Amino acid sequence: MSLLEVRELEKSFGGVAAISDLSFTVPEGQVYAVIGPNGAGKTTLFNMLSGVYVPSDGAIEFAGASLVGLPPHRVAERGIARTFQNLQVFFNMTVLENVMVGCHLRSHIGLFRAALRPPGVVREERRVRDWALQALAFCGLEKLADRPADALPYGELKRIEIARALAAKPRLLLMDEPAAGLNDTETVELRHLVRRICDSGVTVLLVEHNMGLVMEVSDTVLVLDYGSKLAEGTTREVQNDPKVVAAYLGGEVQYAVK
Repeated sequence: MSLLEVRELEKSFGGVAAISDLSFTVPEGQVYAVIGPNGAGKTTLFNMLSGVYVPSDGAIEFAGASLVGLPPHRVAERGIARTFQNLQVFFNMTVLENVMVGCHLRSHIGLFRAALRPPGVVREERRVRDWALQALAFCGLEKLADRPADALPYGELKRIEIARALAAKPRLLLMDEPAAGLNDTETVELRHLVRRICDSGVTVLLVEHNMGLVMEVSDTVLVLDYGSKLAEGTTREVQNDPKVVAAYLGGEVQYAVK
């Protein structure tokens, strides 16, 4: 079943095409990877899918409904969450408080009720805390819940972002280079986490430069070349595509695949 469908997508900046005539479909229940060098249009694509940019032309449909023109908070309400290439962590908060921020779409406490703090608000705050703790436990961070975020190493900060996104209970998780800056051990842990996320029922759209991770974790791979589709297929098909080998993977094509 198709969860996300992109058709003839275009995005230009000052007459320069960042995305050109791009079409693809993300089936529900997959890890779908998008690869390509810097400047291929991967982050521009993510920004359009998440509502940061409005496409110049084309269609984006999620669960059968158009996302074009929706602001980021409306896209999030539809069931799409995102992590970022550059860390977006609140360093003046604890780990738990950071993840609780991701629960705001599931909470119904308004400013007026929060100021008066009736009993229902207290119960809701307990629920939000429980939701955040569940997301932390899923990412293996429950023991760090009360630690200040600014005291944690980079790899754990990356997982905080993932936990915060999962706390929103998305159907689709956009992951923008989650392995950037991680060592080999942390990358292996990330691979297991990505598969666990997918197995839990959340579809993953992954942008990543680490080809080992991409080939080990992905069900389908889309290769971008200057904003256009160069190739699409299983990891094995992409590895064996001469155009992909020549343009991007070079000598890195000998990774084991599923």
